[in-house]
Amino acid sequence: MKIFVMAAKVLKSLFLKPATLGYPFVPRVYYKNTRGKIAIEIAKCIYCGACQRKCPAQALNVNKAEKNWVINRLRCISCGYCVDVCPKKCLTMENTYSVSATKKEEEVFSGA
Repeated sequence: MKIFVMAAKVLKSLFLKPATLGYPFVPRVYYKNTRGKIAIEIAKCIYCGACQRKCPAQALNVNKAEKNWVINRLRCISCGYCVDVCPKKCLTMENTYSVSATKKEEEVFSGA
């Protein structure tokens, strides 16, 4: 009896669409509220350090004297607290994901 149940499921699945996408050939659709990676518009930044203080993962480092903003993408949990607290709104949450990291590096953004 169980063989008939299994055969029915196999025949049914032959005529349905696949459950997954063919990733390299079909691009992924990112939705509006997808929390991806943090982006900064460094020209607007006043280096106040509010984002650094609010970050629960301590992934950000702001140096006002050297005028640079550093993010460790491997530590960032994409919570968006830094985006919410930024007084100049120079931080945004993009809806695409970061590129896969091959080694531990920090991204440094310097303002003039």
